[in-house]
Amino acid sequence: MSDFRLYNTLSRQVEPFAPADGTTVRMYTCGPTVYNPAHLGNFRTFLFEDLMRRVLALRGWTVRQVMNLTDVDDKIIKRALEQGKTISEVTEPVIVVFHRDREYLRIQAAEAYPRATDFIPQMIALVERLVSRGVAYQADDGSVYFAISRFPAYGRLSRLDTREIKAGARVLQDDYTKENAQDFALWKAAKPEDEATGAAWDSPWGRGRPGWHLECSAMAMDLLGETLDLHCGGIDLIFPHHEDEIAQSEAATGVPFARVWSHGAFLLTEGAKMAKRVGNVSTVQGLREARFSAAALRHFVFNTHYRKELNLSEEALEASRQAVRRVGDFAGRLRSDTALALGGTPELARVAEAAVVRAEAALFDDLNGPEALAALFDFIRQANAELDRRGGDRGSVERARAAFDRIDSILDIVPEREEADSAFAEWIEERIEARRVARGARDFAAADGIRGELTARGVTIEDSGGETRWKLG
Repeated sequence: MSDFRLYNTLSRQVEPFAPADGTTVRMYTCGPTVYNPAHLGNFRTFLFEDLMRRVLALRGWTVRQVMNLTDVDDKIIKRALEQGKTISEVTEPVIVVFHRDREYLRIQAAEAYPRATDFIPQMIALVERLVSRGVAYQADDGSVYFAISRFPAYGRLSRLDTREIKAGARVLQDDYTKENAQDFALWKAAKPEDEATGAAWDSPWGRGRPGWHLECSAMAMDLLGETLDLHCGGIDLIFPHHEDEIAQSEAATGVPFARVWSHGAFLLTEGAKMAKRVGNVSTVQGLREARFSAAALRHFVFNTHYRKELNLSEEALEASRQAVRRVGDFAGRLRSDTALALGGTPELARVAEAAVVRAEAALFDDLNGPEALAALFDFIRQANAELDRRGGDRGSVERARAAFDRIDSILDIVPEREEADSAFAEWIEERIEARRVARGARDFAAADGIRGELTARGVTIEDSGGETRWKLG
C-alpha cells in the first residue's frame, strides 16, 4: 500500500505521515464556537477533516478524533447578556443545530466532542503548571497571561518574527493589562457580565474564566495525550490560536504538542472571504431549503484541493448538482439486478481495478480530492460503455460494484434516493421544456435529439393536446 503523505504547516512541505504508534491517529480538530449556527466556511473545514479521517481509515489506521465545542468565550457572553440568558442557554440549541447540519452533510462523528465548560479543572491545572514554570504571570487586574518572551520558539508555526511587534510595559489590550502587548490571556478575571451569564469559576487567582486558546490545549492533552499525531483546522487559526496552543502546551510539558499541523483554505463567496461581518454567509439550513443535496456540496468541496481557496457561486453549485446526478444514475444502474443479469466484460473489471488504484494514490497524496473525483468519473464513463456491451460476466459487475463502493466510501457523493428522484424529475421537466421551445422554433432535429436523451434514460414521452406527459419505463 502506498505511503500516506500530508502537507505539514510546521515544515511547509508535504511529508510522509503515519501515527506515532503505527496504529492509531490521535487527531484534534478545532470545532465551532457555538453562539451562531456554523456557516459554510466553517463546514468547508469540517468536510476537509471528514475527508482526512476517512482516508486515514482507508489507509488502515484507527482514528481517534476529538473536536471541541467552544461554549464559553467573549461572543457567547455578549450574546447571553443581550438576551438575558446564561451561556448554556445560548449554546445548547446551537450545538443541536451543529450536529443536525453535520449529519446532513454526512460528516462522520468524531470520537469525542468535549465542551470547554466541562474541562475547567484541567484548564486551571494547566495554568498552574505554566505559572510554576515561570512562563505565566498574574497581572494587576487579576488575569493570568502567558509571557511569550519566555518561550523562545514562539512564532515557529506562523513564521512570525516577534521582534516586529513592539513590546510595551503594562499595555492595555483587549481590556486587560499585561506586561507585553503580545502576551495572551490564559485565565481572564471575571467581570460582572461573566458572573451574570454563568461564565465564571473559582480559581487560585480568583473568580474568572479560561482564555480561548487555553481551552483547546487542555482538552486535547487530557483526551489524546501530551503529543498529538495531527492537529487540524482552518488556515485562519494558524495565528494566533494554534501558535498560542503550541506555546502554552509545550511550555507546560516540554514535549512537542503536535507532530503534524494541517490547515484548510478559505471558502469564498463570489471571491470574498465568507465571514459573518460582511453579510455573505450561507448556512447548511439555507442549502436544505434550496433543496441542494449533501452529495452535491461534498462534490463541490472536494473538487478543489483543500489547500486552495474555494469560490462559492451558483454556477459551481449547479455544476456539482449535475455531477452527482450522474453518479446517482450510475450507482443505480450498477446496483440493479439488470446489470448483474446482463453482466459485464473483462475490461469492466480492469477499469474498476485501475480506478481504485488511481483514486487511492490521489487521496494518499495530500488528500487530492480533485484527482480522486476525476478517477471516479473516468471510471463511470468507461464502466457505462462496458455495461452497454452486455458481456455476460457477472463477476466483473461485482468487482465494479466493489470498486465503486470503495471510492465512494471516502467521497460519499451518491445522492439519497429521494434526492436523486427529485433531481431526475427536475431534469426531465427541463428537457421537455427545451424540446417544446425547439419545436416552437421548428428545430425538429433538436427536438428529436432531446427525445433521444430522454429515451436513453428510460423516459417515455407522449404529446397530447399541446401537452407533453412522461413516464418511466
